Formats: sequence, C-alpha cells, structure tokens
Amino acid sequence: MILINENYTKLPGSYLFSDIARKVSEFKAANPTANIIRLGIGDVTKPLPQASIDAMHKAVDEMANAETFRGYGPEQGYDFLVNAIVENDYKARGLDISADEVFVSDGSKSDTGNIGDILGLDNIVAITDPVYPVYVDTNVMAGHAGELGSDNMWSKIIYLPSTSENDFVPELPKNKVDIIYLCYPNNPTGTTLTKDQLKVWVDYAINNKSLILFDSAYEAFITEEDVPHSIYEIDGAESVAIEFRSFSKTAGFTGTRCAYTVVPKKLVGYTKQGEAVSLNKLWNRRHTTKFNGVPYIIQRAAEACYSPEGKQQVRDTINYYLNNAKIIREGLAVQGLKVYGGVNSPYIWVKTPNNMTSWQFFDYLLHELNIVGTPGVGFGPNGEGYLRLTAFGTLENTEEAVERLKKIK
Repeated sequence: MILINENYTKLPGSYLFSDIARKVSEFKAANPTANIIRLGIGDVTKPLPQASIDAMHKAVDEMANAETFRGYGPEQGYDFLVNAIVENDYKARGLDISADEVFVSDGSKSDTGNIGDILGLDNIVAITDPVYPVYVDTNVMAGHAGELGSDNMWSKIIYLPSTSENDFVPELPKNKVDIIYLCYPNNPTGTTLTKDQLKVWVDYAINNKSLILFDSAYEAFITEEDVPHSIYEIDGAESVAIEFRSFSKTAGFTGTRCAYTVVPKKLVGYTKQGEAVSLNKLWNRRHTTKFNGVPYIIQRAAEACYSPEGKQQVRDTINYYLNNAKIIREGLAVQGLKVYGGVNSPYIWVKTPNNMTSWQFFDYLLHELNIVGTPGVGFGPNGEGYLRLTAFGTLENTEEAVERLKKIK
C-alpha cells in the first residue's frame, strides 16, 4: 500500500492565485470582449535588460562550441555570478559576506519553501499576518503547522498581526519562537521596517537563539534612506538570519528564473542534545543533493545585471514600476480610499470600501471595472478587508486602470 504525506491533505483546496485565475477565466469566457487589466499576480511586463539579453546570446554561442561548451556547473553557482553578487550587493554596502555563503537558485519562492528541509519539525514557527502564502503552505506540507481552525489559522503557527492599527509593524511574539519569517519590503502590504525596527527583531533572535528567514526579494524598490537593503546591515544578524534575494522582480527574471540565498557561516542550529551545527553546511548539502544548478546562460544573464549598462537598465525598469505604483497610490487616495505601500515596493495595499470583504471587492472590480487584483484575505486572516494591486503592468494599462477606479461607488 502506497502511503502519502498526509500533511498535503490538510491544505485548503487550491492555491490563492489558482482561484483568481479560475474566476478570471470564467468571467472572460462569459464576457469575451471585456478588456481586462491584470493588477493581481506580481508578474512583470518589461523585458529583460538588454545587457542580459546580449549576455545570453553570447552564452548560447559558447554552448554551440565544443571548446566553450558547459555541462554540469557548480550547484552553488558559477564563481563569476557569486562574486558579482558579493561585490555589488554586499561589499559595496560595507557588508562582509563571502562567496561560500551565497547559493544561486531558481527562485526565492523555491528557497523559502525548501529551507524547511534542514530545520527540525519541533520548531515553533512565527509569521507576520498577512503574509506570502508560500511560507504557510510549505510549513503545512512539512508538518510544522498543526491543524487548520475555523478561524483559518493553523494551530501550531504563531501569527503576528501586521495591520494599520500597529502601522504594519508587528509586535514581538509573546512566547518564545524558533523561526520567524520576515519579508521587507513586504509582500503583500508594500510596507517596510526602518533599521531600528528591524534591529528589534535581530536582538530578539539573538536573545532567544531564533532564526530569522528574511525575504528581501523587493530590495531594489527601496527609495527611503532609513530602510535597510539587507538584514545584515543590522549588527549581529549574520548569526541569526538567512536572506533570500531574487532577480525576478528586480530584473524581469520571472520567466528565466534566477535568485540566491545567503546562509552565513556564523549561523548555527542545534541538535536535540544541544550540539551546534552549521546551517551553511546543512544547506550546502541539501542544495548540492536536491538541486542541479541554474543554467549557465541564465547565470551569465544575471551577471550582466551588475555591469554598468546593466545596472542602469535595471534601475530604469525599477523606476518605471515605481512610477506606476505612484500613479495607483495617488489615484486611489484621491478617491478617498485608504492606501498603503507603493513607495518602497511595487505593491499597493488598499482598504476595501463600503465594508466589502476582500473577495466582494475583487468581484466588484472584475465584473464592474474589468480590473483584477488580489484579495487580501488570501494572504491570511488579517488581510481581510484589503486588496493588493501591483505596479507591474504597463504604464498605459496602469493609467487606464486608475481612470476606471474613479468609477468606484
């Protein structure tokens, strides 16, 4: 008899974005002439930087020549990309991250989910709420979450409300936790923590021997001075934090897949007997066993993002999306809606009008204005009464969407 991992059966019926896709498909089938503007899922619309395209073409030519052909590469990433990451993302900010602490992968989504492989089942996990669904769902799959209650909260997960009432700055856990998921700039709320606010979490982790899993996928969108680009800007973080970064939203790699995770060598976990074990070594073992590496041509494309022309092209794209975010944020505010985010982030978090639920507002926008957003409740119980919009559309669609949003009653 084939036994299954029964934790999977505890998950709700489908993934949030699958539900959205189904609703949009049904509406489109019934209204084939509708001009739907999609501001829901966080996919990008601008092409890859030209520097990356040129690098990929060159790398493809190399693969056609026996003398420059590449077969299996190092699972952790080629030196040329890892060194570019270290020099530009860390040493340029005065941060002492070494090449053997960087692991190139196919996405932060994968890594934030897979990191649980090296962590024990008895850890108490805390998440901010609302939160990126992958953090919760992968803990359910691994058996960390317990049972789902009638309040849509998992019995073994500690929820840390991040709401307008606390200015989207979650309070520290009342009881000791072992693993803390933080994402800043935040998905879905688009809000941030200052260096002093993030230091509170690092100090907590140091004092409690906790691990912070810090998702920094939207770091490139930071515009304000006091917002840290890396958790390692906080003293002591290298002993308590793993950082996840991605080229997806930064440089348009959503379809080409490249990211990286930093696991400092100072970071340790513990056996049940209290013996300290290097998490860097554990992740290296997991990474080299279960992952075969990002393709050579993709890594060359990612490396090109750090060239002078690549940096400018990436910055131009980021500014394009930030301008979209400003248009949406200001357009909604003029309507009298409460709006958050969109300053250091491509996400705009809007309070639903007229006491609508998240899904009611989603349906209203889809059916009446032909705009697709993401219901806030899909990100957790404290997301109820909100909707997430993204700035990743075209400028033309963004401007058209804001014109339609003026019709909200």
